[in-house]
Amino acid sequence: MPDTAPIKVHPKDVPARFGSKVYPKEFRSVCEGRGKHALGDIFGLTQFGVNLTHLAPGAASAHRHWHENEDEFVFVVLGELTLVTDAGETILKAGECAGFPAGAENGHMLINRSGGPASYIEIGARAERDAVHYPDIDLKGNQVGGVFSFTRKDGAPYPSDAD
Repeated sequence: MPDTAPIKVHPKDVPARFGSKVYPKEFRSVCEGRGKHALGDIFGLTQFGVNLTHLAPGAASAHRHWHENEDEFVFVVLGELTLVTDAGETILKAGECAGFPAGAENGHMLINRSGGPASYIEIGARAERDAVHYPDIDLKGNQVGGVFSFTRKDGAPYPSDAD
């Protein structure tokens, strides 16, 4: 652990990132109402990421996706979320969890369809290289060394939009 990393924190003291400026503009609206506290980053963790994520009613975690090289795990801590996968939809309530192994071609996402707030812990690998597939939209994600880029499924780039 870096010498400057705290021993403990309260998640509310870790600034939240809202929405998703990583996606090309046309795909960002699904994540409006999403706030992430990067808890693993504050401790200098490099092998896996840990986020406390809040979804307002109507917000989604991401577009439905799967990773070639990164495992993902979610644990609901507040409220109720709808897990959408290739198999359909199922409700996850506080205290329930789900996991998605790397390479399993099962697109997944969480949506808050309840009338109240919902929060979950997400834990994922930090592979040096990863490809992320989005079965429902014309998008493919590429990650090298923590830097994401997106193309269309045919490899054509999206316009640069650095806002």
